[in-house]
Amino acid sequence: MKNSDFLNIIFMAIGVFSIIASIINWDAFFNSSKAGIFLKLFGRNGSRIFYFLLGTTIFSIGLLSILNIIE
Repeated sequence: MKNSDFLNIIFMAIGVFSIIASIINWDAFFNSSKAGIFLKLFGRNGSRIFYFLLGTTIFSIGLLSILNIIE
C-alpha cells in the first residue's frame, strides 16, 4: 500500500464520519465549537445538509483517487 492510498483511506473515513454524524443528528458533533460557525449561518438542518454534502465530497475524492480516476 502506498502512502497516498493510506491518506485516501483516511479521507474516506473522515467523509463517512461526517455523513453518519449528519444523518443521525449527532449532538456531540454539532455542539462542537467548530460546527458552531455553520450552525449560526445555516441553522441545525442546514448544517446537517452542509456536512452531509461535505462528507460525500471528501469520501468521493478519496475513492476516486484510490481508483486512479483522479490524481
